[in-house]
Amino acid sequence: MKELIPYNSIEQALEDFDNGGRFYNILTKANDDQITSAELAKAAGVFSDKQNMILFLEMALMQLDTEHHNKVISYLSEELKDLYSKHLPAHFTPAEANQQGQASQTAIITGIPKLIDSKTKFTGFIMIPIITNNVTTFAMIPIMDQYDVYELRDEETDTDFFIAHKRGSEKIAEKTTHCAGIIKELKAKKKEESDSGTFLEIIYYSDAKS
Repeated sequence: MKELIPYNSIEQALEDFDNGGRFYNILTKANDDQITSAELAKAAGVFSDKQNMILFLEMALMQLDTEHHNKVISYLSEELKDLYSKHLPAHFTPAEANQQGQASQTAIITGIPKLIDSKTKFTGFIMIPIITNNVTTFAMIPIMDQYDVYELRDEETDTDFFIAHKRGSEKIAEKTTHCAGIIKELKAKKKEESDSGTFLEIIYYSDAKS
């Protein structure tokens, strides 16, 4: 999980994105008025994770007005425009995420996070893969064994949506925050228990009022 400070200048965004890529990207050039996948990957600090690249791009442009946002998108190469269309994250409130969010979907959810600090308050489980002799099986473990879990509150509807990041990451302040990541399935140990549904695994976050 990484805190991201959105651009407030289209000039700075274009300068950072039209960067020529890494040294081995010999077919890309800086400042040629085209942003390629290699250049976006460099700016995002990733290598081949397409979902993360597009999440980074959309989060980085959130503070620009519609005209400047669309101007940056117009600089994307045709390949990158296709990726952008395919992986464009949904923008949700916590209430909307509860109603419309689907597992494996990328999303940006905005609300006020509050850390859940006790396992007795939250008993949801996640599935993790276990590989033995090239055979993959899955085991259920408590989500709080691997994640810090938050309730992300929608003040208008007084609704929460669960968000989480890997343990050991910096805690998120309790203020209005954009949280970007991938919606994942949350299971209950028993069918009759309530801690099931979905949660957002956070990849990036930013202060909504910055």
